[in-house]
Amino acid sequence: MTDEAYWTNGGGETGYPRLDGRGRADVAVIGGGAAGLWAAWELARTGRRVALLEAGRIADAAKGGGAGQASMIQTLAYDRIARTAGPDAARCFAEAQALAVERLAEVAGALGADCELERRPAYIYAADEHALPELHEEWAAAIEAGVPALYGSGSGLPSPMLGAMSVEGQLQFHPRKLLLALARDLVRRGSAVYEHSRVVTVDEGEPCVVMTETGGSVAAEHVVVATGFPIAATSAVRRALRPRRELLLAGAVSAGQAPEGMYTAVGDLGGSVRTAPLGAGTDGADGADGASGADGRRMVVVAGEQHEPGSGGIAERFARLSAWAAAAVGLTDVTYRWSAQDYATADHLPVIGRASAAPDRRGVWIATGFGGWDATNAVLAGRLIKAGIRGERLPAWAGPFSPIRLEQDLRPEDTWSGPVRSIVRHRVEPDERQALDAIRPGDGAVVEVGGEHCAAYRDESGLLRMVSALCPHRGCTVGFNDAEKTWECPCHGSRFAPDGALLQGPAVEPLAPARAYLALAAAE
Repeated sequence: MTDEAYWTNGGGETGYPRLDGRGRADVAVIGGGAAGLWAAWELARTGRRVALLEAGRIADAAKGGGAGQASMIQTLAYDRIARTAGPDAARCFAEAQALAVERLAEVAGALGADCELERRPAYIYAADEHALPELHEEWAAAIEAGVPALYGSGSGLPSPMLGAMSVEGQLQFHPRKLLLALARDLVRRGSAVYEHSRVVTVDEGEPCVVMTETGGSVAAEHVVVATGFPIAATSAVRRALRPRRELLLAGAVSAGQAPEGMYTAVGDLGGSVRTAPLGAGTDGADGADGASGADGRRMVVVAGEQHEPGSGGIAERFARLSAWAAAAVGLTDVTYRWSAQDYATADHLPVIGRASAAPDRRGVWIATGFGGWDATNAVLAGRLIKAGIRGERLPAWAGPFSPIRLEQDLRPEDTWSGPVRSIVRHRVEPDERQALDAIRPGDGAVVEVGGEHCAAYRDESGLLRMVSALCPHRGCTVGFNDAEKTWECPCHGSRFAPDGALLQGPAVEPLAPARAYLALAAAE
């Protein structure tokens, strides 16, 4: 079993240059995931010169790679949106999602992207009686919003479904292969892609200037921030976003066992399930006609166990998800496991458009808050940001997505504001030496040493490593992920290696060296 996303190797390697020196563009796009690539591609199609900057490799998605499905129905979206933003907002959301599904299929075909695109029914289901009321409310809200959803007991999934709503003709696809096709086409149109170019500052002047950690810079009239938690955003946007992580597994089952649709569970029981042509994670994949492999098998992708970053117990969560996958869909041979991260908003709507109504920030645009459904919402980000930068009239359904709504309508009871100070949720032993000795090889813990909160990790050889437990972004205390061996910030989702190296923002710096560790080492 490998601890990487199933999609990682599909589509070939990328080799875009690092940004060195100074450059100019019409638009600088920060973030080489789905939202950034769709926005950059849509803008490049209009003749704009775009510079896309990615901290690592494009389309690898620091969140670990999602499930690669585009659907109008997204867990409990319609009921939640109707309750928080009103029925009109839910109708706008439905219209936008339907358009995005078809736009994705249209673009994949036009680019000739070999992304294993398949039309399948999408289901939202309840696996226990406690989840049925929520499912009924979601179906009613979806129907009122104009979604052509059917209700029944569900079919095609071996796991019990007490109730299910479904929509036909939705999409599942290989996300990385599609995004790499967008990147190739935007470069062909004269724009540029830069990898290993982490942006650390955005000067919102005229022009805007983005600066990377290695000193490269791009001056542009407009900047699009598509990085999950935005490096440039209003306080209203930052307060409205909350990070969430989800675990994913993939492995092969017989074609006869493979579920026929895409399934997302409501409630605590059950998981999300979809399939893919066998070999979709490699360049030798089967075609997009939905055929199984030569041995009559398909890959199954299972997602579940949503949790807050830094909450711990990840190995146990993976074990529970694996047990469910074996019982529900016969997935007993897990060959890939990974985790995904995204951000949700208080009103359950994406945040897409001009970052602020302030005159001095008219050049900054953001796309975030997709709540784990980046396939359709990234498509919408490309369309709306392109239209906004070109000064076009936005479609009627675009209003509820605007970031400016959060400045106008934000109420304290409707928002989630992560702590702005350190929160220690871990037990701190009074005996420092005892606390450190209790850390087993391959494990980590937050301990207090000499009055300093330290993130302590003992590697497999027994060597203890210690760094500051305070995230450099806003000073929250990180927690240890015992399955992926990472430190994670519960406030805004930054992730770090055991030695403190930065893996994922919004932080732009590593965890600081632990002063207490240096003193402890000197005393030995």
